[in-house]
Amino acid sequence: MMVVAALLGAAPVARAGPTCEDRAGEAVRCEDPRAMPLGWTPPLEERLKHSDQGPPEPTALELGGVFALIAMLFALIALMPNFDGWAAGAGDKDSDDGDGRS
Repeated sequence: MMVVAALLGAAPVARAGPTCEDRAGEAVRCEDPRAMPLGWTPPLEERLKHSDQGPPEPTALELGGVFALIAMLFALIALMPNFDGWAAGAGDKDSDDGDGRS
């Protein structure tokens, strides 16, 4: 057990490669032609100009699709047959319950 812990503790640590930023402040790979030098940050004016707007609002078509999908799910559930449980003796091949007694 101690040997395994020592081997795991002695394993080299994997480090992630550096990321650079483009003029808009977006993270890009450093090999990308749009990339600025490593460690460069855009000026405050540029950062405010390209501020994160967050995720876009869903369109009416997307919302309609979601409501249609939910309505179809409820329609499939409504079309399912009624299930009141097993009828007496249904599913049994014999009248006994398998313990050898009749």
